[in-house]
Amino acid sequence: MAINMKYFIGNWKMFGKPNSINILNKVNSFIKTDKKHNKKYKVVIMPPFTLIEQFAKKFINQRIDIGAQNCFYKDKFGSNTAAISPYMIKATKSKYVIIGHSDNRSEGETDLMLKEKLNIALKNRLKVVFCIGENKKQKKKKQTLKVLKNQLTKVLNKKFDPNYILVAYEPIWSIGTGKIPSFNDLVKLSKSIRGVLKKIFKSKKKLPILYGGSVDSSNIKQFKSIKEIDGFLIGGASKSSKKFIDIIKNYYR
Repeated sequence: MAINMKYFIGNWKMFGKPNSINILNKVNSFIKTDKKHNKKYKVVIMPPFTLIEQFAKKFINQRIDIGAQNCFYKDKFGSNTAAISPYMIKATKSKYVIIGHSDNRSEGETDLMLKEKLNIALKNRLKVVFCIGENKKQKKKKQTLKVLKNQLTKVLNKKFDPNYILVAYEPIWSIGTGKIPSFNDLVKLSKSIRGVLKKIFKSKKKLPILYGGSVDSSNIKQFKSIKEIDGFLIGGASKSSKKFIDIIKNYYR
C-alpha cells in the first residue's frame, strides 16, 4: 500500500439493502470524473455481510473496493453459528476487513481473539483496518497514549505483513458525538502511533494511519495538514453518496 495514497473508508455498520448499491454507483461515477485527484486516493466501503458479495462483484475493476466489518477468529468452515471466516470473505471478492472496532471490543473481543483474527485475515490476503481508540474515562485520566500503545503491542507483531495493515485511530468518545480531538492532540497521537508501529515491525515501512470519529464534510479540511494521517474511517456520512462525495471534494479544496 502506497503511503502517499489517501484512504476514504466507509463503515456502514447496520445499514443497507440490495438497492443501496445506488449509493455506490453515484460515488463510483464521481471518482471516475474526478480526474484531477482520483489517482491520489482509494475508496473502500464496508457494507453488512448481506451485501458484500453483491457489491464486491459489481465493483470488480471499478474505483471502489469492498470489505467486511468484522470476521471470525477461525479459518475456513466450522460449527460456529452466524460466524463469517476470512476465507469466506475472500471468496466474495472482497479485499478488506475491519478488526478491533470498539463496537465489537465492547462486546467481549479479547486481544488474543483480535490477534488470531488478524493472523487468519492476513493469511487470506485481506487488507486489515485495525481499530484502536480510548474511551471518555481513559481520555479524562490522560491515559490515551498508554491505551493506544497497549492495543497495538498486544495484537500486532513483526511477523504480520505490514503491507496489508492499516491502523485506524478512532477515539470512542468521538464516535457519533460531533466532537473530534484537537489539532495538537491529533498531531501528537498520530506521531506516537507511528513510533509504536516502527518499533513493532522494526522497519522503515510506514503503515497507513487513518482517523475515524465524527468525520464529515465540514471538518475534513483540518486534517489535511496533519501529514501522519493517511485517510479516514467514516461512519454515518458514508451512508449518503452526497455527504461522502462532499468529504472527498472538501479534502482536496
